[in-house]
Amino acid sequence: MRGAGDNTPHRLNQASIRRILQTRLEMIGYSVVTASDGEEALSAFRLLTPDLIVLDVMMPKLDGYGVCQELRKESDVPIIMLTALADVADRITGLELGADDYMTKPFSPKELEARIACVLKRRSHKTSINTIPNSLIIHVGNLKIDTSKRQVHKNEQRIRLTGVEFSLLELLVNHSGKIFSRVEILQQLWGFVPEMSTDTRVVDVHISRLRTKVESDPNNPEFIITARGSGYFFPRIIDSEQP
Repeated sequence: MRGAGDNTPHRLNQASIRRILQTRLEMIGYSVVTASDGEEALSAFRLLTPDLIVLDVMMPKLDGYGVCQELRKESDVPIIMLTALADVADRITGLELGADDYMTKPFSPKELEARIACVLKRRSHKTSINTIPNSLIIHVGNLKIDTSKRQVHKNEQRIRLTGVEFSLLELLVNHSGKIFSRVEILQQLWGFVPEMSTDTRVVDVHISRLRTKVESDPNNPEFIITARGSGYFFPRIIDSEQP
């Protein structure tokens, strides 16, 4: 566990944040369940299977990193992490463990609401970035990408991708040959323009995670290529079919 999970003022502050966010989110139509520690969060998830999780790093019993790691063993539920940690490396840790997005405290509840809406919109397949109809199965190399089921198979074996990982792969595949800058990817998938250059690390981390899953050799990728100084692109010619 990171931080002083047993510190009473910290617990009270967390409780206040939970109450404020619960009230605001319920006012705009969300059904919200809260948990006061990491173990309770895991139990609530397994009982209720929510559509999205907002996860604080600094929690008693099991910290947010531990919860995220456990969740990713069994689910691709979208996760937005909240962190008060100033070090960029600490903030990136959540993404490396499988979180879809992160925000640093103090944060604007309105911005969190916007991030939540963006993630849920992407998950419900309503993004406008697709140029290939969602009824297609795409074949490229040893990959089969089912855009209707949002599933990927590698060598006939299904591989688990998070929602943002699939959307990232879909974006690059659908625009094969086009170089996307990190800023463009953030705008397309996360729906915001980065205020600091470190924000673009979100993209790099997800690219790295995606490569470990779809590439035969992540250190020498054949699908997700880095255009040095520019961004990323998918170079392969793809075949598609109706399912």
